[in-house]
Amino acid sequence: MNDPPKAFHGAVEGVTTSLLDTLRVGVVMFDTDGYIMLWSPTVEEILGWPAEAMVGRYYGGYLTEDPVEASSGASVPRGGIYRAIGENGYWRGKLRVRHRDGHTVEVEARASLLTPPDCKPFVLANIVETSRLRAVEQDLAALDALFATSPLGIAVFDTEHRYVRANEALARLNGRPVHETLGRTVHEVLPQNMADTLAQIQSLVLRTGRPVVDTVLAAPDGHGWRSVSYGRLTSPDGRVLGVSSTVMDVTERRDAMEKIERARQRLKLLDDVGVALGDLLDVPRIARTLAGALVPRFADYSSVMLYGAVAHGGELPRAGRPPGAPLLQLGAAAKDRGPVVERMLRVGQDIALERGSIFESVLDSAAPHLVMSREELVSASYPGDPKVQAALDLDIHSLMVVPLRARGTVLGLLLLNRAEGRAAFDRDDLALAMELAGRAGISLDNARLYARERESALMLQRSLMPQQVPSPPGVQIAYRYVPGGSHAEAEAEAGGDWFDVIPLAGGRVAFVVGDVMGHGLRAAATMGQLRTAVRTLAALDLPPDELLRRVNDLADDLAQGPDEPLMATCVYAVYDPSTRQCTLAIAGHVPPLLLTGRGGGWDVTPVEAPSGAPLGVGGVEFEPVSLGVEDGSVLVLYTDGLIEHRGEDITEGLGRLMSLLAGLPAQPFLEDVCDRVLGDLDQGAGPDGRGAASSGPAGPARSTGPVGSVDDVALLLARLGGLPEGSSASWTFPAETYAARRARDAVRGVLRGWGLEALTDDTVLLVSELVTNALRHAHGPIGVRMVRGTSLLVEVSDPLPAPPRERNAAVDDEGGRGIQLVARGARRWGTRHGPIGKTVWFELSLP
Repeated sequence: MNDPPKAFHGAVEGVTTSLLDTLRVGVVMFDTDGYIMLWSPTVEEILGWPAEAMVGRYYGGYLTEDPVEASSGASVPRGGIYRAIGENGYWRGKLRVRHRDGHTVEVEARASLLTPPDCKPFVLANIVETSRLRAVEQDLAALDALFATSPLGIAVFDTEHRYVRANEALARLNGRPVHETLGRTVHEVLPQNMADTLAQIQSLVLRTGRPVVDTVLAAPDGHGWRSVSYGRLTSPDGRVLGVSSTVMDVTERRDAMEKIERARQRLKLLDDVGVALGDLLDVPRIARTLAGALVPRFADYSSVMLYGAVAHGGELPRAGRPPGAPLLQLGAAAKDRGPVVERMLRVGQDIALERGSIFESVLDSAAPHLVMSREELVSASYPGDPKVQAALDLDIHSLMVVPLRARGTVLGLLLLNRAEGRAAFDRDDLALAMELAGRAGISLDNARLYARERESALMLQRSLMPQQVPSPPGVQIAYRYVPGGSHAEAEAEAGGDWFDVIPLAGGRVAFVVGDVMGHGLRAAATMGQLRTAVRTLAALDLPPDELLRRVNDLADDLAQGPDEPLMATCVYAVYDPSTRQCTLAIAGHVPPLLLTGRGGGWDVTPVEAPSGAPLGVGGVEFEPVSLGVEDGSVLVLYTDGLIEHRGEDITEGLGRLMSLLAGLPAQPFLEDVCDRVLGDLDQGAGPDGRGAASSGPAGPARSTGPVGSVDDVALLLARLGGLPEGSSASWTFPAETYAARRARDAVRGVLRGWGLEALTDDTVLLVSELVTNALRHAHGPIGVRMVRGTSLLVEVSDPLPAPPRERNAAVDDEGGRGIQLVARGARRWGTRHGPIGKTVWFELSLP
């Protein structure tokens, strides 16, 4: 048979790729004798034999010897195919045909006997490769099974957005049967809002080809959630056929995720509140912080009410408290402000609780209470309660009353409210509130204990600080003491800083400023011991270096224990107004400053004295330094809390203090200088910025608040001047027998000039005894000095270093009564060592 015309081949080759191309259906036509008349190009692809080689040949020569399986399941010999076609006009079955390369190809064939009018009959057969047909069958079966058995909703849409295929799972999710879905768009099947979103997604996927995965939408009936995914369908040749869609019910997943997120938010809230309260040691601040941390994250309105004793560091309230005992509204927070909110919260006021109310019940039982409705809210307190009415006016519909507990005792109440527009509290919220209240209760109790200990330490410290500061002649004094704050608080905390002003013999005065390491009761107690030791040794009229050495020798006795050695710094200065000499020694302390007037301001000079090691370090020598000061100069003694700041070198703080003092006007009022120093250096503690202790001779040094530094601050200013003109007189007599007579004459003349004749006899007698004693033992020049101040001071000096001793002379002894007379006749007396000898002094009260 001749080859088919070229036009036929072109028509076949020009067909758009389709399922037939995927299956590769070949066409063979042969006559009734079995000779091939037509061999299509697809058959060429399947078997490899070209049409030129096959047309006109007998087909049976290319079948294998294997039996052929007919559609009926019976094996049919090769010659029997024609008989079957002749008898039935049709045959279907499987054949094994030799490929041109020699291997066997199994095909499925369908053959029909055709008899055109006026033409010879012929057989037309279609053949398909069995392997490809089975793959397509399996794919279709899998697709059918997927649609039939998948729990996911599956749909296929054409390019016009119409449903082409949908399964029963999708029908259940959409609430529409499959037959009411096919041929329709999503706008005809689903609610408007959901349909609009899905139509936009379909258009996007059709246009771009990018899939959209896991878009979560509300369910069509509004109950639950759906996850929708879309992908574009294309043919092998790239034609867009439509889109496919899968729909999954994710209500449980969404609910689980919401629960997880809720739990995460709860844990974060617990963590944030714990961090916010963790470093606080002030009850009012804890109450305010707790209330503020819960609004608006957890509630719309919150308040913290505590017993007054808890707020002020008192004892925990005992069981069986008096009925109607009020609570103090310490902390409150609100999502908005206004008169109604203020009427409900009443910040800073005492809240009286009605007996039998919900609030009273929670206080008594320590069990929380959850109000779930406005009706229950109305009955929460007495009829007409303005706080309840204010809550109703604010549309509050849910309330939690939670006890704040510590050590098994209720400290107060935590109230949380939610208004309209927000879901009511549930049991999970109540459990969270109880956890929050438990942590807050511990923080509040710790702050209460801290306040009590702090007050005890401050009380101890106030009792140990100078109760009266003297005003010695020629010296003006101003001072401040400000307790430091803990790192988390702006509350005063007792420390180990102290100052003192000690009158000495001869009109001299000692200035002391020291700093014991640490804070609290131990530091305050150690400070008191050190201050007592310094005052006791100062009465011995020791030089500054010798006094510090002896105090250092007491370090082991003053230490709390072998594991907590004493560590303190100190500066001890002695000023003599009559000579305008200042001698000082330093034990590891910050350097004092000396202000000297210049024009309209001050020259500020650090006192360059050898700074020995702090007290408590053994084997250290302290060296004194003496200064001659100008009249009106100011000596500034302070502790390191004044100049020490976090993250800053102490030298920077010292430079800032010196610059501040240099900028002050000359001859200022010392009280103003104290205030400027504490205020301008950001050290103020009180609302007025002064942060000062009371000063002056009328009262003790009382602290009023902390400074900006963590450490406390002691500040002592002394304006140094000389004695009034004509208030002192001095002489030096050689060690001759007439020295006593000349001394008596000089003393009489001075007393007469001062108008103190009433003291002449006593003074002359005592001076005569001391000068005579010096003549007998010292054998050197004898100095006599008289100073008139608040008392009459007389000093007798000689080169003998050994101090005189008071002894009881026998009746027949010719001497030994001089010091005895001085001890009995003077108001007080004493001895001090000088550079080249000793000085014996006594004081007499002025008439």
